[in-house]
Amino acid sequence: MHTPPVALTIAGSEATGGAGAQVDLKTFQQHGVFGCMALTCIVSFDPQDDWNHRFVPVEPQVIADQLEVITTAYPPEQLRVAKIGMLGTPATIGTVAEALQQRRFDHVVLDPVLICKGQEPGAALDTDEALKAQVLPLATFVTPNHFETLSLSGMESIETVEELTEAARRIHEGSGAVVLAKGGVHLPGDDAVDVYVDAERVEVLSAPKLGDGAQVAGAGCTLAAAVAARLALGDEPFGAARAAKEFVTRGIEARLTSAAPFDVVWQGA
Repeated sequence: MHTPPVALTIAGSEATGGAGAQVDLKTFQQHGVFGCMALTCIVSFDPQDDWNHRFVPVEPQVIADQLEVITTAYPPEQLRVAKIGMLGTPATIGTVAEALQQRRFDHVVLDPVLICKGQEPGAALDTDEALKAQVLPLATFVTPNHFETLSLSGMESIETVEELTEAARRIHEGSGAVVLAKGGVHLPGDDAVDVYVDAERVEVLSAPKLGDGAQVAGAGCTLAAAVAARLALGDEPFGAARAAKEFVTRGIEARLTSAAPFDVVWQGA
């Protein structure tokens, strides 16, 4: 009987398959990890409105029901890793935080999605504050993008690798979590630079920028999901970060184009 490691994603659906829970499950599968999913929201781009988000949250009780059956089906020794993506509302965040407190995981990888374009600014701010207060303290590994790194660190600007490193240190010190802060295409230079910080080490991970410096949808989801998959396979956090960086770089290099105004990562690369 084949018994692969199991990983859970708690995330939203993005209809094109280029981001969200769909990406997480594909990434898990590519690593030989069995994926299960608790869906938090449904996001669909609106081609008639400049491809802005249409955002529909899943009812909190439905989220709780999903998490109940997942954690009952897969006991702690089998399901040790959870990856958190878009939650989207304070109610969802409260439901997920309660579930994470009831069922402790060895690793909780948080991709701290802040400010959904489909929300009003006030609702988005409430969601961001709830995420920082309730879910961030439960995370063991955090993978913020440039904007999220600014928000979580409290820094006003991040324009150099040194500033990105300082921001990652601040997030680590404030949360206790391992941090992989993504510089991506936002920092000057030919390389896409990420900074890894844990209690013992600081490492700069870099790879050549691809796609003429344009952002590729799904890169952040893929990176965090790859970290979760590698942790489920038994990697130490830095090894997971390094392998995830390599995985997403290959996926960006082999990215998929479509009629949408953005490319997406190809996890099958």
